[in-house]
Amino acid sequence: MADIPSVSQSELRDRRRRLRRQRRWRALRGSWQLLAVSGLTAGLVWALTLPDWMLRHPNQVTVEGNRLISGDTIRSLLPINYPQFLLTVQPQAIAHRLEAEAPIAEATVTRRLFPPSLTVRIQERYPVAIAFSSSMQIPSQSELNGSSEKGLLDEKGTWIPYERYVALNPSRSLPTLKVIGIREQYRSQWMSLYQQVSRSPVKISEIDWREPGNLILQTELGVVYFGAYGSRFAEQLRVLDQMRKLPEQVSLDEVAYIDLRNPEVPLIKMAGAVVSPQSPKEENLSENADLSEEGEWIEPETEADL
Repeated sequence: MADIPSVSQSELRDRRRRLRRQRRWRALRGSWQLLAVSGLTAGLVWALTLPDWMLRHPNQVTVEGNRLISGDTIRSLLPINYPQFLLTVQPQAIAHRLEAEAPIAEATVTRRLFPPSLTVRIQERYPVAIAFSSSMQIPSQSELNGSSEKGLLDEKGTWIPYERYVALNPSRSLPTLKVIGIREQYRSQWMSLYQQVSRSPVKISEIDWREPGNLILQTELGVVYFGAYGSRFAEQLRVLDQMRKLPEQVSLDEVAYIDLRNPEVPLIKMAGAVVSPQSPKEENLSENADLSEEGEWIEPETEADL
């Protein structure tokens, strides 16, 4: 039988002390963990029920980025029932509400716990034109002012309901440019068209887009036919700019319209002639006049000249 090694009394005492220390350390560590979990739970409950973590009045909402719409108007649109716990506020829902109810392209809402508040950052839509639906009749001025099919367009062609915009911005002046006959299929072309119109040296007050094959602009030189909007529009505007001396050569009251559908051969239709606007090139040349490339008036030749 193998010999069992003997263990001294001192070694046994050392082992017992080590075991007792280990048991005490495990018990202490468990107590601290329990205490920490209890403290965190109590703190969370206290924080959630803390009365100061509430939105009690609209002054706790800060609005940034607004220029057209007042901060008070933005606050009035927020779906918040005061007083309301801050952590129950849904920032994404508020942002969607603002984008739907106001001319706002993008809204961002963030919460702050210390002090309890909301920050609303918005990017507004800036209207550049008053737009009317694709009615085939030119509305009168009174109809323009009261039309239910009237709206506003921003640079990107986004439709802004007229009544809603006026209600939110009662003191703001409206754009002077008018667009008649705006249609959904034109929205993709609107940004390019507006940029060129806004840069034109000749002032343009109205865009008539009711006929897809003939874009008509009301300018300081009178009515101008451009034909279908396309890649030659910039060239047509340059030719129109060259005609700025036209009022020095002829009374604009005698001009029915300027035809730039072919910018290489600009035509002027004089008032009083019997002519179909759809086919101005079939007019009698004696009732028309051409312009030189420098914009000088050229009278048509008469039999005596020949």
